[in-house]
Amino acid sequence: MSAEKITAETRTEFGKGAARRIRRENKIPAVMYGHGNEPIHLTLPGHDTMMAIKHGGANALLELDVEGTTQLALVKQVQIDHIRRVIEHVDFVAVRAGEKVTVEIPINVVGDAAPDSMVMTELNAITVETEATHVPESIEVSVEGLSGGTQILAQDVVLPQGTTLVTDADALVVNVTGAPSAAQVEAELEEAEAEAGIVHDAPAAEAGESE
Repeated sequence: MSAEKITAETRTEFGKGAARRIRRENKIPAVMYGHGNEPIHLTLPGHDTMMAIKHGGANALLELDVEGTTQLALVKQVQIDHIRRVIEHVDFVAVRAGEKVTVEIPINVVGDAAPDSMVMTELNAITVETEATHVPESIEVSVEGLSGGTQILAQDVVLPQGTTLVTDADALVVNVTGAPSAAQVEAELEEAEAEAGIVHDAPAAEAGESE
């Protein structure tokens, strides 16, 4: 994973009012933690930061230039305004090249299972330990040709070199089951309707016979 370079400014104003003023200038308030140091409060350029995080994914690695000093920083949390679709705040953790970090990596299920089967993703991400500068954006899990009854556990997931599993090895990641028949679907629907107290009117022909 290559680090995107971002020029950051330190800030001394805090609180909601200061954050709003920063956002009005199309910038993003942020905090960087790590290595036993006091948190560093930063202001980041809005567009450049948004694009860097978009390219790098949930664990984007940035090279922050803070007043002439560069620091590798891994994104730990991003707060997003889901109405305006803008980043409101970013938390970083300072890292060094070669340093190990524990991160959650999204699972990307690929391939087509065997006909008449259903693929259920039970875990959307797994936790791994890996080098800070080599965090994968996602991990692929193939279900190509798998038949119903197949289960893929965390220990079965193929990890990139230098990455070790932290998630419980027996955790279920993907479950491939047989597709239900039409009769099973209808029976389940009738059972759900009965539990909900839904009663359907009898067909017109049946209603006439009962009169």
